[in-house]
Amino acid sequence: MSRICWTEDLNTNIKAIDEQHKRIVDYINQLHDMVEAGETDQGNIARLLRQLVEYTVSHFSFEESLMENAGYTSIVPHKRIHQHFVDGVSRLSDRHNNGEDVAKELLRTLKNWLVNHIKVEDAKYVDAVATSMDDRNKEDVGWLGRALNKFFVN
Repeated sequence: MSRICWTEDLNTNIKAIDEQHKRIVDYINQLHDMVEAGETDQGNIARLLRQLVEYTVSHFSFEESLMENAGYTSIVPHKRIHQHFVDGVSRLSDRHNNGEDVAKELLRTLKNWLVNHIKVEDAKYVDAVATSMDDRNKEDVGWLGRALNKFFVN
């Protein structure tokens, strides 16, 4: 099993989302390094899992707010996918906290899920969110931009 390498096909070209996805990849790669090194300190692994889950949940909230603002029509199924992921990782984390060695299973799950999710599910909302963000940036030009538009745009 290898580390996740960020590749062009993982980019959504929405800077904030890509940066957050890269941070999640960093967490997963940290877990990978711990597993490969034979890390036995359950506390270190539990701490990393907690950070990963907390960060991912906040990322999902951010992503969902962008979808909502964009009027993305498939937001409900996307939210369900997010919740299913969080539930699954929480169950694995609970098993880990109860002393079960689930690090390799968790690592496989995280790697497969994240790459597939970005390439398939997140790709579905990119156009709607990017357009919405472009529209908002055009609207938010400030008083000078509004004045210039008023006087110099037909």
